[in-house]
Amino acid sequence: MLEIFLKTLPFFAVIGVGYWAGRVKFFTPEATGYLTKFVFYFALSAMLFRFSANLELAEILDWSYIGAYFWATALLYVVVTVVALIRKRPIEEAAIEAQCGVIGNVGFLGVPMLVLLMGEKAIGPVMLSLAVDLIFFGSLVVILITGSREGRMSFSVLQTVGLGLVKNPMIVSSVLGFAWSASAMPIPDPLNEFLFILGGAATPGALFAIGASLASKSAERMEVASWLSFCKLALHPAFVAVSALWLFSVDPYAASVMVAAAALPVAGNVYMIAQHYGVAPTRVSASILISTAVSILTVSLIIGWVS
Repeated sequence: MLEIFLKTLPFFAVIGVGYWAGRVKFFTPEATGYLTKFVFYFALSAMLFRFSANLELAEILDWSYIGAYFWATALLYVVVTVVALIRKRPIEEAAIEAQCGVIGNVGFLGVPMLVLLMGEKAIGPVMLSLAVDLIFFGSLVVILITGSREGRMSFSVLQTVGLGLVKNPMIVSSVLGFAWSASAMPIPDPLNEFLFILGGAATPGALFAIGASLASKSAERMEVASWLSFCKLALHPAFVAVSALWLFSVDPYAASVMVAAAALPVAGNVYMIAQHYGVAPTRVSASILISTAVSILTVSLIIGWVS
């Protein structure tokens, strides 16, 4: 367990450096925004394209994996939503809290960290988890918020969801990569080197950006944020483990990657959604801050356990 902790520590150390740079104003919120854009649209996209272009979709498309991850996540989504409704929170706040409880930082933290810690075989399972998060639950929160405000489901809501998916560079780069893989054309050496160099910036850039963005977040509504962090760091991997190992009989290695991905802290894009729609941004901010800090220990414990 200590060995796993020491392997994960450098990743969180880079987050810590980013946090320090943000706190002392060496890295301003504007600079953090531009770094995040660089990672999101360029570095991480290059990494995902390179990964998917060297994979065959048929080899990694595992419906038992998708089913296990989806149903475990959906069940916890319902649990968090019901708890929020019992507290008499409106449906849009319940939806945002549910996002905090189930959507982890798979893109910025999980892809680079789990591939390095658990081997290149983890690429496929991690990308499947990311796809479920982005395509289904990323769409669901927008539908719930806009639908509850308009009082009905309209074409404009579905149009917003569809445009959001088409414009998401993580989805686009992965689809283009699999399309390249399907063409059976080898990646030319200069292009492969370009993607390797640009994608290599994804890991340090994403981790630094996570830390710098945390520096501007506040820890308010501690009781709710602590509950949501507990859901994300403990209940989500537990639900996924039960679903993968006992309900869907997922391959043990793939199941271990799935559980590790579920153990990641609350994703930063949940805050962007909350801020965009004006729904409990401080609550989400606190959840991200608490879950990221606690995950320094919990992620190591869970990766060590599944390994």
